[in-house]
Amino acid sequence: MRKIVYFLFLSVLIMSQINAQPTGRNVSKAGTSAATFLQIPVGARAIGMGGAFVAIADDITSFYWNPAGSSRLDKREVTFNHIDWIADITYDYAAVAVPLPQFGTLGLSFTSMNMDDMMVRTVENPDGTGEMFSSGSIAIGVHYSRNLTDRFSIGFSAKYISERIWDMTAQGFAVDFGTLFITDFLNGMRIGAALTNFGTELQMSGRNTRTHGRIDDRKEGSADRVPFHIEMDSWPMPLGFQFGIATDAFRTEQHVLTVAVDALHPSNNFQSVNTGLEYGFNQTIFFRGGYQSLFLPESEGGLTMGAGLQANMFGDIISKIDYSYRDFGRLRAIHVFNVSVLF
Repeated sequence: MRKIVYFLFLSVLIMSQINAQPTGRNVSKAGTSAATFLQIPVGARAIGMGGAFVAIADDITSFYWNPAGSSRLDKREVTFNHIDWIADITYDYAAVAVPLPQFGTLGLSFTSMNMDDMMVRTVENPDGTGEMFSSGSIAIGVHYSRNLTDRFSIGFSAKYISERIWDMTAQGFAVDFGTLFITDFLNGMRIGAALTNFGTELQMSGRNTRTHGRIDDRKEGSADRVPFHIEMDSWPMPLGFQFGIATDAFRTEQHVLTVAVDALHPSNNFQSVNTGLEYGFNQTIFFRGGYQSLFLPESEGGLTMGAGLQANMFGDIISKIDYSYRDFGRLRAIHVFNVSVLF
């Protein structure tokens, strides 16, 4: 009980610091960054825990949450994550991790966001011009992590990012950095921190910037088919910092209850807090719950739930199936499915 009280004290301290921010005097920076698909959470397990995962990060989805966590993998792991996102958008994530003795863990990830083709509409043709356009984004990441000691780990990620809409594209690069420390108290309380999406700005370019116009509308006889390009602004990556703590409230041979809390500081929104818990029975069946975006003004929803099943398939091959539900308030709720194989 004393350990649980200590953990709750730390959690309340983090929450109070976030809630103490004078958000009423600040202006939200929502919508001021590009590549915001990089902020869509990955992994049904982490989503089911309300996104409070930066201090847990003990599976392959740590590439997204905290690159340092993959250093604790003792098996090769492959995962695939599919999400039917809001507004008929599909979001997919796939990754592979390979732990190498005496070197660290190497990994590769691929993220894709797409939507159905849409009609091109103009002021003159509000019902459509007969043309269709599409939009989507991808990110390809290379990851490396290593245990510096038996308790302290670091990890890095390098990502190529590309966004497109119709005949316009924007490309850039970003890096993630994470640390993870396992203490010797409170049942091995974990402390994690991650800096994500530190990189170049994105600027759209392509033939859709080409247009024609008059040199001077005020003068008669001015050429009205002079070609020129519209200059597009550049936008920063959604830089974020996340700090979290997690511990096992109790642990036996068959039962484990893990609780976690994360504090988030994004560059394009107010600060907030995620909380979550996970109950595991016999390392086979798992139930999860959480709440995300605490103290975030005008947030939609927040409640998350999930479950998972883990089993040996053939010899040392382990399969994991996870599901999570994420409430989005006035928007459609999100259902996330995740399949992983360890070998």
